[in-house]
Amino acid sequence: MNILDFLTEFFKSTGIYSICNGSWQNLLMVLVGLLFLYLAIKKQFEPYLLIPISFGMILVNLFPEIYITYGANGEVLHRGLLGVLHLGVEYELYPCLIFLGIGATTDFGPLIANKKTMLLGAAAQVGIFVAFFGALFLGFNFYEAASIGIIGGADGPTAILVSNKLLALSGTVSKYAAPIALAAYSYMALVPVIFPPIIRLFTSKKERRIKMEQLREVSKTEKILFPIIVTIVVSLIVPTATPLVGCLMLGNLIKEVGVVPNLLNTIANSLLYICTILLGLSVGATSIGSSFLTIQTLSIFALGIIAFIVAAIFGILGGKLMCLFTKGKVNPMIGAAGVSAVPMAARVVQKEGQREDPSNFLLMHAMGPNVAGVIGSAIAAGILLAIFA
Repeated sequence: MNILDFLTEFFKSTGIYSICNGSWQNLLMVLVGLLFLYLAIKKQFEPYLLIPISFGMILVNLFPEIYITYGANGEVLHRGLLGVLHLGVEYELYPCLIFLGIGATTDFGPLIANKKTMLLGAAAQVGIFVAFFGALFLGFNFYEAASIGIIGGADGPTAILVSNKLLALSGTVSKYAAPIALAAYSYMALVPVIFPPIIRLFTSKKERRIKMEQLREVSKTEKILFPIIVTIVVSLIVPTATPLVGCLMLGNLIKEVGVVPNLLNTIANSLLYICTILLGLSVGATSIGSSFLTIQTLSIFALGIIAFIVAAIFGILGGKLMCLFTKGKVNPMIGAAGVSAVPMAARVVQKEGQREDPSNFLLMHAMGPNVAGVIGSAIAAGILLAIFA
């Protein structure tokens, strides 16, 4: 081999050749990954989610072999590092462990103290069914449409679990699971960008200034009984939602009993953050530009954003009705927190309230519908699985 052949072969082994010989889509996805990194670091848009997702996007588009290499018939030929990590997504391990951590870090007290906010969490789930029927209209089959619809629940773990089960029945897991997971997590992270304009458009300045009465104190007994009762009721009525709801409630029960502090510390910190890193990298790794940017996947992203917007709108409309029936005692903005993005959506409501009146504190009130949204999205997922799976 002469020096020219050696240099040629060396150049072909570089990432530069891979980009040049590949497609513009890969380069575009690298730029999208860099944009997400900027939003996570500079703007601090949910950095715990966006940093691993965006870095996974960059890695897989610079070096596709780090993920999964498929054969002509869709069979797996090779798994790189991120392909091995992705097994936790394929076997639905990460979603359930993430829900365990969410339960251990979330206070269900606001929902227990103000049970009518469950209705706001239910109202926000309308986005799921709007996306479902929209997907059917665009030509997706029932399994694919149900998988796309769950994006509207603003819940990444739920979207992953549902899409993996239903797309397996449709035979399109390798085709659509990646964009569904990435859309769900991307929009979750961008809630601080998506929701404020919607809140301002559908509420008046007077409504945004409404101050709500302080919530009653919830007893320890109530907090312990709530996750147990919810688990039993959901398991009996919608058994297919049991894995997610059960893990969520187990995490919360461990938090509230107060007798296993070491378990609580492990679940709420180490386990949750480890799973977040692994899940973020796995989701980002699915975005290989050459196979990702198609009409179908772009349609999924479009339906996802529509679902998010509709969910926020119906949550706010539910809040406006509740405001009317309570003669102005409920701030309609808390309805926007009815999506499952916890606590991101509740924090957005808090910021919007203080933007109008710095003395207005809505965070705990918004956490009620926010927690209801988590439970509601898991139940909606269970319903879709019961019908189609």
